[in-house]
Amino acid sequence: MSLDVPALTGVERQTLREQSLRRLREAIRSGQLAPGTRLIETELSKALSVSRGTLREALRHLEQEGLVAADERGRLLVRALTRSEVMDIFAVRGALEALAVETLCSAPDRTEIVRELRAALADLRDAGDDLDDLAEADLALHTRMCELTGNSTLAQSWSHISGLTRATITRAGPELALRNMDWNRHQPIVDAIEAGDAARGREVVREHMMDAAQRIVALLDV
Repeated sequence: MSLDVPALTGVERQTLREQSLRRLREAIRSGQLAPGTRLIETELSKALSVSRGTLREALRHLEQEGLVAADERGRLLVRALTRSEVMDIFAVRGALEALAVETLCSAPDRTEIVRELRAALADLRDAGDDLDDLAEADLALHTRMCELTGNSTLAQSWSHISGLTRATITRAGPELALRNMDWNRHQPIVDAIEAGDAARGREVVREHMMDAAQRIVALLDV
């Protein structure tokens, strides 16, 4: 029996919440909304021409991503990572992803794993220079690497820190973020997994994380 429904119009590719989220991300990453800036709903909803309900949904998403944080009075601010926070985030990422690489290197049949990772690497290569697209492709590669281990605790731990990873991308600024997320920097990780070389894989991951962290910290120290 067919369902009798009224004619429906096409759905916009992006909802107002998604459009607002993207524009807010861009404003934070460009520095238009600088670290420490208080996010006032009335002003932002007017600037974006959206309801305060739609804006709140976007802000909640940004808070989950680590780009926005509440102060002691509950006011939302653009998150400003400190030097020590950046080093801590990359240290934890390094430990998690070194474990992921070691686990994948010992997988009995890495053919399908490597195929998926190379596809994710190609997506990163083809993402262009749009920071939003590039960040999504970068995070997708690292996320998939953790998921493919089959270790749900590892994957969940990475998911928890992925929001803070977004904050480090923002803190790096456009030029440095593009450099840190270059697909060529990620290729040696996949190569090590394909070769089953766990020692090399751990070394590459540690270098990858330390290099990115030091570049961002150097920028913060200026």
